[in-house]
Amino acid sequence: MSSSPWAHHRSASIADDIDFEIKGQELQFLEIELDPGESAVAEAGALVWKDGAIGMTTVFGDGSGADQQGGFMGKLLGAGKRLVTGESLFTTVFTHNGHGKARVAFASPTPGAILPMKLSDVGGTLICQKDSFLAAARGVSIGVAFQRKVMTGLFGGEGFIMQKLEGDGWVFVQMGGTIVEKELRPGEELHVDTGCLAAYTPSVEFDLVTAGGVKSVLFGGEGLFFARLRGPGKVWIQSLPFSRLAGRMLAAAGSRGGQNRGEGSVLGGLGDFIGGNN
Repeated sequence: MSSSPWAHHRSASIADDIDFEIKGQELQFLEIELDPGESAVAEAGALVWKDGAIGMTTVFGDGSGADQQGGFMGKLLGAGKRLVTGESLFTTVFTHNGHGKARVAFASPTPGAILPMKLSDVGGTLICQKDSFLAAARGVSIGVAFQRKVMTGLFGGEGFIMQKLEGDGWVFVQMGGTIVEKELRPGEELHVDTGCLAAYTPSVEFDLVTAGGVKSVLFGGEGLFFARLRGPGKVWIQSLPFSRLAGRMLAAAGSRGGQNRGEGSVLGGLGDFIGGNN
């Protein structure tokens, strides 16, 4: 494969040690190269294209080996932890069934960057936003790090959820905007908007803290809480969480759905009339 800032070639591990390359700048996609018998795991909706020799199989759970070999209860628990994080009960496994090399490509549904992470390099566990998982080598487990009920009213009734990716293989996390990586020293504290907190290592102490008083609740527009992170460990921050982007898009569209609403337009309703929208 051609070289890039994020290109990988294999080494020994328990999970399938896939080769991959991330292409693009602001709108990236992930291209994975598989040897015969190797598999990658992703949601079916993340697929961009695949070689004909790569087959697609839907499995119950997260596609990790333990779920498929642990009997019905093991599979049920594997599916249940995905359900709590808002993911589908099922995962799609893409397996190279032919000879030689074959490739499959995945992309995030939102603008941003793809962060490749070898879990063995961060102690086997990465905690990340619940909707940030894009793809992984077969053998990586997708679970729940924690769920905070205090924010149930603000997060669609499901509370504040962080996802836990476990294993020793490659995972690919999708993040909005630009990724910033920070290394926190022991005792060093960082405050991050809950939406902008993309991922962190388990050694980092995490807590949710109320942000300001009544005025910030009414006029701040950035949410009622922020994440308080205390080192040691690594933290990844995303500059543009999709929820923030979506909120601005909805606000700009307004009640008319965004038709003929040019920046600073003086036509207003007249423009709608001329355009045949009224």
